[in-house]
Amino acid sequence: MRLKSIFTNSFGILMSRIAGFVRDVLMASVLGASFWSDLFFVANRLPNLFRNIFAEGAFTQAFMPSFVASRKKGVFATAIFLRFMLFIIFGSLVVTFFPEYITKILAIGWDSETIAKAAPLTAINFWYLDLIFIVSFLATLLQYKEHFLTTAISSILLNLAMIGALLISMHDDPKTVAYALSISVLVGGLLQVLLHIYTINKLKLHRLLIGGYKYRKEKDIEAEKKKFTKLFIPAVWGNSSMQINSFVGTMLASFLVTGSISYLAYAQRIFQLPLALFAIATATALFPSISKALKNKHEDVAYENLSKAFWLLSFALGFATLGGVMLSEPIIWLLFERGRFVESQSVETAKVLSMFMLGLLPLGLAKLFSLFLYASYRQAKAAKIATISVVVNIIASLLLMKPLGAMGIALAGSIGGWVLFILTVKEVGFDKFQNILKSKMSLYLIVSLSIFALILYYANIMLLDWIR
Repeated sequence: MRLKSIFTNSFGILMSRIAGFVRDVLMASVLGASFWSDLFFVANRLPNLFRNIFAEGAFTQAFMPSFVASRKKGVFATAIFLRFMLFIIFGSLVVTFFPEYITKILAIGWDSETIAKAAPLTAINFWYLDLIFIVSFLATLLQYKEHFLTTAISSILLNLAMIGALLISMHDDPKTVAYALSISVLVGGLLQVLLHIYTINKLKLHRLLIGGYKYRKEKDIEAEKKKFTKLFIPAVWGNSSMQINSFVGTMLASFLVTGSISYLAYAQRIFQLPLALFAIATATALFPSISKALKNKHEDVAYENLSKAFWLLSFALGFATLGGVMLSEPIIWLLFERGRFVESQSVETAKVLSMFMLGLLPLGLAKLFSLFLYASYRQAKAAKIATISVVVNIIASLLLMKPLGAMGIALAGSIGGWVLFILTVKEVGFDKFQNILKSKMSLYLIVSLSIFALILYYANIMLLDWIR
């Protein structure tokens, strides 16, 4: 198993997430869970949705198998890049000229006055999508060469840009802060692009792209493009159920009390740390080697890597789940409760966090098992599973949001995560899953989690007595 690649990727993600937490702490202090924080989170929701989709491997898992199999890699990569780039630029122009319509889709529960205030922010933020697509495309080429560090740490630049904007505007009115944050998103995206271009040049991969562009009309890759096009939409959809669920949750939260969108956003930041640090880092590092192993008929190597990664994630995500559920309020208090973020907002955000964390383990393991679907060209199956998960999440959200508020929306996401995991394992093969569980590691996991839960129970009582 590519342990060096996994830990390199995890280290980069950890550094990026630390910068992200500093950003969120500042944002909570400056804006709290308020009208303008809700507006910014909604305006940033769509580009952030696609950033998460691309950053967490949806584009890579659609592109990589076709790129590995291509006999004219440079021409194929260039053709795909140009096609997508033109489409995304067109979409960005549409949003720029008609931002009110897009904002209304994002927050269907808001009135026209609130939509009008949020629309300019939506238009600014959406251009980040163009930048993050370039980053994702270049990152896939780097991953093919099994270079992960640049992409893992690149989000630090986005977070640093946003931190700079908050420090500069923190004494201004909340509206100015929201606009400064939106502009900083674009600055951060541009810095991410420049970092990837630098690494591409350093590894001599620019020659692949230059040659691909030069010979794009001379070499026939129509069959390869058609195969990729057939796989792309199912692959992206299949890999994006968590992001779609988050997107739907934001829309539904617009019907709830002011601050609900912010509760979801702040809690999800914490939830995404262990998910990215362990599950996404592991999946990103393993996918190129699994794709190559399955292409070369070395299934035993691929499944051996699956077993090792399964136990690594089970322990890491299991401990993280217990910590997030049982210490939710002390965690929120430590990270966010200062300035305009008050105790009542900490309590509500902690409830949301505990519900999100119930879905951490299944979502992380589903990410791992789904690698075999994408590497073996079963993107349509992954898309079908994702659709079922999203439908379950929406139904559960509608049923739970009225009695439980934002906490109900978070719980619905976890329910959807369990559905995603069970169906993904079923498609890969329950027999393979059972073979993995027939290990003494199962007993070690149960015993260690039980002891850890007992320790956290008493730790939470002591911490709450101290902070409250």
